Amino acid sequence: MSFRYTLEFLTVIAIVAFCALFLYTSSTMSGAEFSGSDNVGSEFIAKLTGTPVETFQPLIPQWQPPSGEIESCLFAFQAAIGGILVGGVFGYWIGQKNKA
Repeated sequence: MSFRYTLEFLTVIAIVAFCALFLYTSSTMSGAEFSGSDNVGSEFIAKLTGTPVETFQPLIPQWQPPSGEIESCLFAFQAAIGGILVGGVFGYWIGQKNKA
């Protein structure tokens, strides 16, 4: 195996190991719910101060979309813009590498 394919081989092994670890941990967490750091932090502060979690309000109010379809559309739009930016950067790097 040449050095050219060593990096691809290691990348595939890392992706497979990550997927296996994710599947293993998600299968062993029966009944567990995923919660964001906002929920965990709010619950911790509520426990320390003795005030209920419902009284906490965000410093910057967030806009709630009128429906779930709009929310998923905005998420897909955000993912598309991110993919275009990442693809543009990698395309530029590869173009500069091939140019030299």
